Amino acid sequence: MHRRILAPGALAAASLLLAIPASAASFSPGAPGIGDPYYPNYGNGGYDVSHYDLRLKYQPATDELEGTATILARTTQDLSSFDLDFLLDVSEVRVNGAAASFTTSGQHELVVTPKTPLPKGTPVTVVVRYSGVPSTKSAYGFSTWHRTPDGAVAADEPEAAWWWYPSNDHPLDKATYDVSVAVPDGTQAISNGTLQSTSSKLGWTRYSWRENKPQATYLTTLAVGKFDITTGTSEGGVPVVNAYSKDLGDNDGAARASVERTGELVDWLSGYFGPYPFASAGGYVPNTTTGYALETQTRVYYSPKQFANGSNTSVVVHELAHQWYGDSVSLKGWKDIWINEGFARYAQWLWSEHEGEGTTQELADYVYASHPADDAFWTVKPGDPGPDDQFDIAVYDRGALAIQALRNEVGDDAFFAILKGWPQEHAYGNASVADFRAYAERVSGKSLSALFDTWLFQPTKPAAPGARGAAIAGKAGTVTQPKSWKKIAATNDVH
Repeated sequence: MHRRILAPGALAAASLLLAIPASAASFSPGAPGIGDPYYPNYGNGGYDVSHYDLRLKYQPATDELEGTATILARTTQDLSSFDLDFLLDVSEVRVNGAAASFTTSGQHELVVTPKTPLPKGTPVTVVVRYSGVPSTKSAYGFSTWHRTPDGAVAADEPEAAWWWYPSNDHPLDKATYDVSVAVPDGTQAISNGTLQSTSSKLGWTRYSWRENKPQATYLTTLAVGKFDITTGTSEGGVPVVNAYSKDLGDNDGAARASVERTGELVDWLSGYFGPYPFASAGGYVPNTTTGYALETQTRVYYSPKQFANGSNTSVVVHELAHQWYGDSVSLKGWKDIWINEGFARYAQWLWSEHEGEGTTQELADYVYASHPADDAFWTVKPGDPGPDDQFDIAVYDRGALAIQALRNEVGDDAFFAILKGWPQEHAYGNASVADFRAYAERVSGKSLSALFDTWLFQPTKPAAPGARGAAIAGKAGTVTQPKSWKKIAATNDVH
């Protein structure tokens, strides 16, 4: 804690201290990080956000963004100041209506000091007025703001918010959202959830989107450009909104042939994971040069490169599976990434089986046989891979292998009950790998600590006993490549 006392001498200083109520001593700054060891400076301490209201104006020609963010939160400690994660230029901050002082710290911290300290449990309304050119900003040597020929896109993991709105940027602090964006007439603005309204005035059109279920900051997306937007409803009743840049060129047909199956695939996945957890589904394909896709909540981001070799329903299955595993149920810490990526990859295996292109067991056998014991693949621990290996292929493939081992251990009845029950048990919340193991043990009635340790936490290739009777460990060297493998492998760089 840093204190500055502006007094001419010790006597005046003592008098000033006497004038401060004793309770004021308990007020302290919120931590500049939420406590995640993978990313110590991500997120913030001292408060919990419930809602973001973002009112923006964006000019694609110059990449100029103006915004007013209204953040509703509640303090979790006696708070003298607090941080927001943000990079753009701030002109004004108000806390509960009163002007607050602010400064910057580190590479992405906005430090706000309210006019009066905030006791623990206080409802707080923070208003931040800001502007800037996001593409000129970077932190830690990178940017997650992607310019396109006709606009820009914000979509990245594990961070993306800093470039366009101030936030408590960690999945532990999920919130609901209203995102309203004014863009020049003829340009569209796309975000998460459902489109509430559009209005035009003096050459500008405003699009207002709402996500009414809790959403992690990195799953919030903004896309501005010239899109062809399609709408519909799945057979199961889920509204679908998809959008395609008007200059996708040769990738246009394959992108549409894939993403337009979103409604069908949402319904299919619901059979495994339970009811779709959000009010809308869909995806968008802007004209970017990135190579990845991202499960931005309700409105998946796809790079055109995902469709460079033709249609790719496997990547759509992967990202839609995340709507349950990763979006509705979010990780507690970034070390829990297996719950996101292992199950999204396993959904691709289930789709392969559905399409008659290789069963989940055949895919598991192939992955196991494809990596000899001395392969670095086995040194990555999916249950806690470390920040450098958070999106390593082992988190996906070895992660899915662990799920097949779980299925073989507990049997199909218990396994599919776990698969469907887990997203309902922790709907709209956060959970860890340890939470998942405890849930799987409760549903199956079996002790699973050895299996989880073997497949998720040991930096070695599991031996036959580690497979607990699974076929996985017995077929090395005799496995043929499943027909779906190349399609699945083509999605290896999705994140």
